[in-house]
Amino acid sequence: MRHYEVTFIVDPVLSADEIKSTASIYQDLITEEGAKIVHTDEMGLKQLAYTINKRSSGIYYCVEYTTDSSELNAKLELALRRDERIMRFLVIHLDKYAIQYNEDKRAGKIGKAKRTIEKAKAAEAKAKAAKTKYVEPAGSKGKSAAPAVKKVTPAPKVESVVAETPVAKAADTATAEEE
Repeated sequence: MRHYEVTFIVDPVLSADEIKSTASIYQDLITEEGAKIVHTDEMGLKQLAYTINKRSSGIYYCVEYTTDSSELNAKLELALRRDERIMRFLVIHLDKYAIQYNEDKRAGKIGKAKRTIEKAKAAEAKAKAAKTKYVEPAGSKGKSAAPAVKKVTPAPKVESVVAETPVAKAADTATAEEE
C-alpha cells in the first residue's frame, strides 16, 4: 500500500454547507476507488501568501489515504482541476518519515497539540501549588522566615582628613617651627 496526502484550498466565499459538501465529494471519490482514508484534517480558514482568484484567504483541507492504484491520483487530480470551488491543490506521496510524522502529530507529540498539553500541565502544576499551604518551620513561633536585615547608618562626614592624620600634624608643626 502506498500512502498519499491531498491538500486542497476551498474558496471561502461559499457557505459552510457548500464547503463541507465539496470536501465530502473528494473523500467519497477516494473511498469509491478502493482507497482507505487514514485521516481527514479540516485546517480551517487561513491567510494565503499571495492572492489566488482575487482571494486573500482560503479554507484548507488535508486528506491522508492509502491505495494500491495509481489511477486514483489521476482521477482525483482531474476532478480537482475541473472544480471551480477548489482554488489550489497538491497530491503528494508520503515516505516512511512523513507517515511517522503524521502519526506523531495526530498522537499529540508534535505541534500545537503538544503545546496545549504542556500548557495544561503547567496550569495543573500552578493549581496544585496554589492549593498547598505554607507550613512554618518548627520553632519559628510566628516569626517571618526571612532573615533579619541590619539597618545601616551612613558614616559621618569628614571635611578635612589630611589635617587630622599624625603625618599632617608633624608637617604642620615643622612648618610652624621654621617660621
